[in-house]
Amino acid sequence: MRTLGLVLNPTQSRSPEVARDIAEWLGRHGVRPMLVRAHAALAGLERWGVEEEQLIREAECLVALGGDGTLLAAARLALAGGKPLLGVNLGHLGFLTEVELPDLFTGLERLLTGDYRLEERMVLKGEVWRGEGLAASFCALNDMVVSRGAFSRLLELRTCVEQDFVATYPADGLIVSTPTGSTAYSLAAGGPIIVPSLEVILLTPICPHTFYARPLVIEAERQVRVRVETERAEAMLTVDGQRGHPLAVGDEVRVTKAPKYLHLVKLGGRSFFEIMRQKLRLGESKGSGGLWLS
Repeated sequence: MRTLGLVLNPTQSRSPEVARDIAEWLGRHGVRPMLVRAHAALAGLERWGVEEEQLIREAECLVALGGDGTLLAAARLALAGGKPLLGVNLGHLGFLTEVELPDLFTGLERLLTGDYRLEERMVLKGEVWRGEGLAASFCALNDMVVSRGAFSRLLELRTCVEQDFVATYPADGLIVSTPTGSTAYSLAAGGPIIVPSLEVILLTPICPHTFYARPLVIEAERQVRVRVETERAEAMLTVDGQRGHPLAVGDEVRVTKAPKYLHLVKLGGRSFFEIMRQKLRLGESKGSGGLWLS
């Protein structure tokens, strides 16, 4: 490996410092660091700054320095270039990041020598249709959320799985997520945890004003269609909590499994269930071996 792309969190105070340390370490190992120009300037690494297109094209692997939010931002670049992605956690325990700061250089050494495996994560493809025309398209690792604006009324969201009508949800919104995203916004809205190795799509209503609305899990290959039916309401499609697209009445969001996968670098550390126990404060009960909320 001769080039490594670094993706920073501009709001994380430690991110630029860690980037400088990594760049120095990479230089001693004959590896060229690359950063988008804004991040390079933030870290004082202007000599390694490049345009985003060049980073996507030339970096052999991307390293996200921050938390899960930083990794989601880096995932867009990794997907565009078909590059593997390693998450370095600089904040609280994350579900997606692989390396903790004390193990940073040990992890990078293993990355450079090829001592790792790649884990495929399913990705969503979403399209916004306005009338008969395609207005926008996106990819998401975690979720695509149709939700109301800050001062908007309740949304009426007509939801179908392909041609089969499911329900019209009167709600604050609807989350369409991957198994990876099941531990994010969907979980906070009452959705189930899904093991990320599965390939399914999860629909979770947000504050539904009805008793029949429950989270729904469907096959990954099927298309979800969500149409905004509320007149004079502000609605928004939010992708991975990173990008937004305004929706008008009659707009339809179509979501299905993307043809490509994100490849996360795994170093054989914590299992998903170990992370889940720590993140959700689950602990083993003495004697029974069961799990209890602490």
